[in-house]
Amino acid sequence: MNTHQIDTQNMKKAIYDFPDHLEKALNIGKQFQPKNVFNNIQNIVVTGMGGSAIGGDICHTLLSDELKVPLIVNRNYSLPHWVNEHTLVICSSYSGNTEETLAAYEDAKAKDAQICGISTGGELTEKLRTDQYDFITTPAGLQPRAALAFSVVPMLYLLNSQGLIGDSIFDDISDTIDLLRVLRDDYAEDNDLNPTHSLAMSVYQSLPIIYGTSGSTSVVALRWKGQFSENAEMMAYYNELPEMNHNEIVGWENNTEIIEKMSVLWLKDLDENERIQLRQKITRGIIADKNVNQHIISVSGSSARIRLLHLIHFGDWVSYWCAIHHNTDPTPVKPIMQLKEELSSKLNKGIELG
Repeated sequence: MNTHQIDTQNMKKAIYDFPDHLEKALNIGKQFQPKNVFNNIQNIVVTGMGGSAIGGDICHTLLSDELKVPLIVNRNYSLPHWVNEHTLVICSSYSGNTEETLAAYEDAKAKDAQICGISTGGELTEKLRTDQYDFITTPAGLQPRAALAFSVVPMLYLLNSQGLIGDSIFDDISDTIDLLRVLRDDYAEDNDLNPTHSLAMSVYQSLPIIYGTSGSTSVVALRWKGQFSENAEMMAYYNELPEMNHNEIVGWENNTEIIEKMSVLWLKDLDENERIQLRQKITRGIIADKNVNQHIISVSGSSARIRLLHLIHFGDWVSYWCAIHHNTDPTPVKPIMQLKEELSSKLNKGIELG
């Protein structure tokens, strides 16, 4: 298959380059010298949308055993009411012009929060510079979802620069780079020996239901869902265990004609709780009666952090190959651009919504 005729803007290279992006982001982070010292931080809010927001979700999971203050991700125009002078607000927008993030930035200022940011430029960088807040500038020219390394790693350095986390995460990222540079050539091959390609062949004509585990692979399930939608232009759905065992498991009973068009992807990690493993096994057995294809996906890596980043990379390739099998260019996101254009024109004219 001639992927170049389909993938006109070379999303394949952007995915292939993920370990190189991680390395470049590490080098950018090492050069960061904060001008401000944050005082008495009691909670952290990452505010952003899309690929910028999920960088916060990933940091939250990577740092779950290390951070001593709560971290949440805010996907909205405003911040929670409890944000105050003891809150560190990290504003993340790849373009620097995301309207929700810009509004949240103003709300952070109004709430006297301590602020820093990550962007390639745009209005956000100008605001941060004018208001004399710290920020890290990342390379432009990528689709935001393909710039994940430049969302995650700078955020880690912002936290590290203030003593909120240690240095061990950067060792794990370095080890991830080494591992993915070995594996990416296999993942880029257009044949069934490539596990990402064969999985894509199995699921691209279905509705993927992606199940992760709370506190570990659930954030990867969210990433996979977004990548199926943006790269392959497919609807997808995600949830997590153990929560889905308390409600969604019952939803597999009716609408069998729809269920038969689904496939279930179980994202597993080697260190999962024994009860979670048992729940997965039992749930797979219950779903097995519904004539649904199920796939168990786990990846290599010497630590949970490395495996999480590896699983993200694996999923990016699966979504890419789904796009190719659909004869869909994986880069354009026309509905998003249409939405932004209509929002800009209609809201600027004061057109009433509803």
